[in-house]
Amino acid sequence: MGAREQFYADIMATHPEVTGSCHLVVVKFPDDTTTRFIVDCGMFQEAKYNDAEEGHDYNKDFPFNAEEIEFCLVTHVHVDHVGRLPLLVKQGFRGKIYSTAGTKVLSNPAILDSAKVIRNTAKRKHVKPLYMETDAELALSLFTPCQYKETIKVSKRIKATFFKNGHLPGAACILVQISYPGQNSINLLFTGDYNNKNMFLDIPEQLPSWVRSLPLTVIQESTYGTTDSTSNGKCFEDNMIRCLKHGGTAVDMVFSLGRAQEILYVLKTMQNSGKLDTGIPIAFDGNLAHYYTRLYQNADELNIKSGMRDFLPENLIFVDRTSRASILTSNEQKIIVTTAGMGSYGPAQMYIPEYITRKNCLLQFSGYTAPDTLGGKLKSTPVGKPVEIGSIIRKKEAEVAYTTEFSAHAKADEMIAFLKQFEGLKLVLVNHGETDTKTAFAEHIVEEVNPKCVGILGREYMFRVNGYGLVRQFSSKFK
Repeated sequence: MGAREQFYADIMATHPEVTGSCHLVVVKFPDDTTTRFIVDCGMFQEAKYNDAEEGHDYNKDFPFNAEEIEFCLVTHVHVDHVGRLPLLVKQGFRGKIYSTAGTKVLSNPAILDSAKVIRNTAKRKHVKPLYMETDAELALSLFTPCQYKETIKVSKRIKATFFKNGHLPGAACILVQISYPGQNSINLLFTGDYNNKNMFLDIPEQLPSWVRSLPLTVIQESTYGTTDSTSNGKCFEDNMIRCLKHGGTAVDMVFSLGRAQEILYVLKTMQNSGKLDTGIPIAFDGNLAHYYTRLYQNADELNIKSGMRDFLPENLIFVDRTSRASILTSNEQKIIVTTAGMGSYGPAQMYIPEYITRKNCLLQFSGYTAPDTLGGKLKSTPVGKPVEIGSIIRKKEAEVAYTTEFSAHAKADEMIAFLKQFEGLKLVLVNHGETDTKTAFAEHIVEEVNPKCVGILGREYMFRVNGYGLVRQFSSKFK
């Protein structure tokens, strides 16, 4: 067998659809050595993948030996990309975790909060927690910060470069270059959750020319692979104005990182333009969202662009446990901005049951809601019908609205434009999308970009690639 056949990288996604992001890469070198690494290590948030009664419990284990993983690369800090790093450590991983400096700053509160949520959830269910705070603290100690555009050596024959990504502060697309003397290098670009814009960040229009000219395999997300950027359906401001005009209260569910800060800025711009009365109080609830908001204002590592650190609206109230009760019981008109974004966790669990029964109220979700989350349930329940919220039943009387206008993910046409910039595109592996969406987007890539090959990542198959592109596909033996 020639050296070319002995030098390759096997790639698989351990996540079937959107959450639980984790890519396993196994590199085989001609000298018969092997390097194993992962890109991201996220928590599964869909019930069908983290509940044994639903058929799978992917959160409890990995389809690989954690002790054999040499290092981990992190694209960004959302829990579906970093939430199982403490479990990786608990199972024996002791390598370095490479991320941008911004992601390292944001990881501390994110991972410690995840450990707290897991412990409290396990206590309610009378089961052992997935991991403890000590595992989270050890995972955090392994983080190694990197600068954008800085190429670092992560292994003897592997180097990585982080490039700015608009998904959120600290987010990156990661180029992995694997080399061996006398062989064509294997170049893998992991897009992470990709976006080409962010109101808080300056995002380059293109990657550097030296990257665009590489023979490249791109591991491309597809969350909104069937949605076009021209159909983003802007409705947030109109919904807010309509609700408030009739004396109602608006409850906006937000993700702690990114979405919370964006919504606060939009409310500020509405005040500045006269669309929103500054006399209406804005209650901001969620400890983690408060922490991230302070980082947006003060942490230089996040690279917040000039003029955007001052994004808080007037009459803003930072809600804590003591003041939450008065917010819940008050009939005063107000705006509530609360975590969590899908409604199933955080203070939203208290606000939703209270306001879902009020006809003049608005419950607005500003991002993706998985079908089996509380946000998904409310979306599918007709007005006037009962809906189960935890262990209680309420009649849905309030308006429930959804908008994708603040999506932190690029849409299909924007992702196609991203792929078209590469001159030596050999292979695109589509991941991070619902099953039908991944397939539809892969077909779109074939039609619009026409690389040598397009594959769909999942747990069932591994893709073997070398410096020339795809070698073959084979069963991973994982379910």
